[in-house]
Amino acid sequence: MPKRGYHHGNLRQALIDAALELIEQKGPTGFTLSEAAKSAGVTPAAVYRHFEGREDLIIECALQGHAIFGDLMEYAYESGLPSALAAFEATGRAYLAFARKYPGHYMAMFESGLSRHATPELGRAVARSRGVLEKAAEALSEHIPADRRPPASMFSSHIWAMSHGVVELFARGNPGGNVPYTPEDLLEAGIGIYLRGLGLIEQDR
Repeated sequence: MPKRGYHHGNLRQALIDAALELIEQKGPTGFTLSEAAKSAGVTPAAVYRHFEGREDLIIECALQGHAIFGDLMEYAYESGLPSALAAFEATGRAYLAFARKYPGHYMAMFESGLSRHATPELGRAVARSRGVLEKAAEALSEHIPADRRPPASMFSSHIWAMSHGVVELFARGNPGGNVPYTPEDLLEAGIGIYLRGLGLIEQDR
């Protein structure tokens, strides 16, 4: 592997990139700072000029991931407007697309055990990306009578959990490869069942 740290002229980002590759290969807690330093082509001591420890490095990976994720979710939401249903469904597809394209970021964000309040910056980044899905859920739930309307945060959390489950079981490492459906089809069907239960789309006849 070519040395990247000083060669690239941005040691901090080289360490983040190295960590993302290691997270993808070994999981968020399966690598050491020494391994990240070696992958970036620098000494372990050089890491501490930029990060206090492994958790600090993972936080930065997650922070960058949430920034990308937030942009993607916002774009997906806007692309579905003015239909609240299309905008909502687009955010689900964006979740799967992000998990596939940025697996290291995804794992740092959702599988590292980090608290969303680990730093103020991370808290704001998480709130932004989650806020897009909640906004989509709130707009769609306006079509539900008030006495049957779930809180938007609950509505969005259900879809978030469904999306995460599809990613974990069927979209990474081919664990559900024997299922004759794509992750997109599985998520779309699951969202459809959920929305039919709320009366937001017509029942199949």
